Amino acid sequence: MKRILYIILFTACFTSCSDDFTDLAPISNRNEADFYKTSDDFEVAINASYSGMQSTGIYGRGYWTMFEMRSDNTDQGPDATGLARQYTEINSFTEDALNEQVTSVWSESYKVISNCNVILSRIDGVEMDTDLKARITGEALFIRSLMFYHLAIAFGNIPLQLEPFVSGDELTQVDQTTVLNQLIVDLAEAETGLPVAYSGSDVGRATKGAAATLLAKVLLTTGDDTAAATVLRRIISDYGYELLDDYADLWGVGNENNAESIFEIQYISGGIGQGSLFTNDFSPSTDLQTGSGFGRNRPTISLMEAYEEDDLRYDPSMGDTYVNLEGETIEARYVKKFWSDPAIENDSDINFVVFRYADVLLMLAEALGESGESYDLINEVRRRAGLEDIDASTPGSFEEKLLNERRVELAFENHRWPDLKRFDAESKIQEAESFITATREYFYIPQREIDINPNFEQN
Repeated sequence: MKRILYIILFTACFTSCSDDFTDLAPISNRNEADFYKTSDDFEVAINASYSGMQSTGIYGRGYWTMFEMRSDNTDQGPDATGLARQYTEINSFTEDALNEQVTSVWSESYKVISNCNVILSRIDGVEMDTDLKARITGEALFIRSLMFYHLAIAFGNIPLQLEPFVSGDELTQVDQTTVLNQLIVDLAEAETGLPVAYSGSDVGRATKGAAATLLAKVLLTTGDDTAAATVLRRIISDYGYELLDDYADLWGVGNENNAESIFEIQYISGGIGQGSLFTNDFSPSTDLQTGSGFGRNRPTISLMEAYEEDDLRYDPSMGDTYVNLEGETIEARYVKKFWSDPAIENDSDINFVVFRYADVLLMLAEALGESGESYDLINEVRRRAGLEDIDASTPGSFEEKLLNERRVELAFENHRWPDLKRFDAESKIQEAESFITATREYFYIPQREIDINPNFEQN
């Protein structure tokens, strides 16, 4: 898949920009009449959707800002000037509807949705190999659902746009439950049409396991634990994933798309605009890599203290000191999971891990509730971390123990804010960051969207 990304056409090649609603409608149909006629056209189009997810407003920066920094896992760090001020506001729940980072998440996510909608609306009318058509349809449904899931969790009631937008149409805001129920339908179809695995340059595309993992997460969010358990058992029994023996082997360019990985956003370096920003964003110093180190998404003290003594996950996940060029040991908190040393600033080859098998095991424990089986699942994850088993006699409620296990296992992977909301544990944010005076369940819908669509209401 990384090799494919060298040659794709970007989303903008298919839908030009518009002043209306997150660029959903093209100003002109440039080349559209001659496109979407062959299987090659649709392969190029779906590749553009993958490329769109690399963007700064989505996995490049926006999602970790809104799902990790918003939580008790990370903060902006000491810098609160310039661009950093927008992150500080998100971290402290003081941002408004004009925050450019939040606006970017909304617009870039809907841009990818728009591209998927065009694919889904055109593909049935084109003759192509049946399996390929099912695969591309499944990919488009999965990618669109992944965008809608993040938007629904972040903003609550949102437009559920399932067809190409036609200028002049009125967009309707629907409640979060309606969005999630649609995703259940779409992801079930996606899982059916997608393959279990790929080979060669197709590695990195959405699979049955990716669709099923997101489906299970949506079902847990709706409270349908029984249905989620059924899906999660299917992933475990049918799709061939396994925990790697060493937690450290999950991370680094040489370990990407491994046996535990279910879905990753594929980045490639080389000065072609498809490298990731993680190394420079998360590094505390220019001493550690090429170019700037911005110290963003800094682990909180609360997160660092959440790890048990001798937990083997701590060191691969984060650092608390580094040695500078003068050989001095400097105290600093920083994320290590997505570290590399790019030859060019903001051009790392490192992928972002969206879903992996450990999350599946812990979600199944959540779906089952407290039981011997659920503790077995948690302990399977803990044993790899070099920790002793826990059970019902271990101090704390089952939910508290599971939530903490998810926190330390999945730190910095964009699960914490949805987890806190799903477990009704948002109070942990103020416990970890006392300067936060109040929390809010949803982000403000960007003001530009309210101005364009006066029927929209803030959640």
